[in-house]
Amino acid sequence: MKKQVADVQIKEDYQNLMAALSENVLTVNMLLSVFFLLGIYANSCGWRTPLVFLTTPKPTAALSGSCLNVPCSFTAARGDIDFDSSKETRGAWIKDRNDIYNINKGVQTNLVNITGNLSQKNCTSLFSDIKTRQAGEYFLRIENGDYKGTACSDLLQITVEDSPWSPSINISGGDLKEHQSVTITCSALTPCPHSPPELTWNLQQDSHRQTEKNTDGTFTTKIQENITLSDTHDGYNIRCSARYPVNGGNKTAETAVTLSVSYAPRKTSASIRPSGLVSAGSWVKLNCSSRAKPPASFTWFRNSKHGAINVSVGQVYSFNVTEGGEFYCVATNDLGQQRSSVIHLRFEGLLTGHLSWLLIAVAIGICLLICLVVYVRCFKSKQPTPQQTQTPTGEEATVQTPSEAEEELHYGEVAFFKRKPKASSISVENSKEEETIYTHVKVSKSTKCSTQSADSPEDLYAQVKKK
Repeated sequence: MKKQVADVQIKEDYQNLMAALSENVLTVNMLLSVFFLLGIYANSCGWRTPLVFLTTPKPTAALSGSCLNVPCSFTAARGDIDFDSSKETRGAWIKDRNDIYNINKGVQTNLVNITGNLSQKNCTSLFSDIKTRQAGEYFLRIENGDYKGTACSDLLQITVEDSPWSPSINISGGDLKEHQSVTITCSALTPCPHSPPELTWNLQQDSHRQTEKNTDGTFTTKIQENITLSDTHDGYNIRCSARYPVNGGNKTAETAVTLSVSYAPRKTSASIRPSGLVSAGSWVKLNCSSRAKPPASFTWFRNSKHGAINVSVGQVYSFNVTEGGEFYCVATNDLGQQRSSVIHLRFEGLLTGHLSWLLIAVAIGICLLICLVVYVRCFKSKQPTPQQTQTPTGEEATVQTPSEAEEELHYGEVAFFKRKPKASSISVENSKEEETIYTHVKVSKSTKCSTQSADSPEDLYAQVKKK
């Protein structure tokens, strides 16, 4: 009986021991599994010194809907096991330390393709059809035979943009000046060299597009134009647009740059206020204007028999008039100078004014003198000329002009003298003494002034009758 009890007790102890051993084995297996999984990240996240060092652009920008080419290289540090380039090398990208692209399928996955030669430590990769969710941190895992490592200390940072980047405009030559030849370049980031952006601008439309590889392995698309600058380019806006092809269409961005070109003075001109004839003692203002960059300074000159004389400095020249002359201004800046046309200052001095009035007075006097002479001649020609008429004493003398349209009444004194009777005359008795009688003389108003002598018998013709 005691023997049976002892066997049962031994059996129970054995079962308890086996249960304890099984539990310990499970614990050991779990611990081994944890350590094995941690080994996947290979010495990279604080367990050991990293064996792989990554070189990529930081950060790397991508456009959603397009692809992304990532230039990449790595360095394998020496350790217990060295990297052997003669062996097959496989690699994969680990995102955020928890998503491991299946490295057993080689270098290609459905999201990324490592296009570089991993055996030559080239890990350049192409991400196709970038989505916003693909932004984040990526770590490179390398397996080369027994050499395994993850570059957790040097990560790839990918940013994803929904809108494209504005192109940049670069102008060679520094400070721009007229007559200067410059090269204008419009360039745009090209994260996907397989689908580069199309560039257009408001310069020459047939500018050749070219996609160039940069020193860091990224790509840039450019168009260029060579031009010779002039003053007309100052203030000119250069606009350039970049159109990126993406899945489902295009995305476009534009940028503009305003040119600032320095040039020598242009369109220099001078003006005077007041214009016209200027009298002595008055003030005049001369103004000079010019289009120049940088702004011009102004100098005034006056022409003389000895040459041009510098009379003032500044845009405006004001002075009191003492004499006439010719004036002009010169606009000057660092790039050159330009002269204005000549302004003629017409001056009216005191002597000139008195002489003008004197000439006017002389002219008026001459006119008055001529009028007076004409009037006197006309008045004298209207007076009757005394004539000796052979008529008897006591006859009334009546003078009648051929035309009696208009008559004037004048009084004249007629003297009669005794003469011997003739056949054609009337005898006069008792004419020993001289008699004086008054007659009415009718003179026509139409009688004109004559330059003939008043003693001429053709001046008047009249009949005299004694009352």
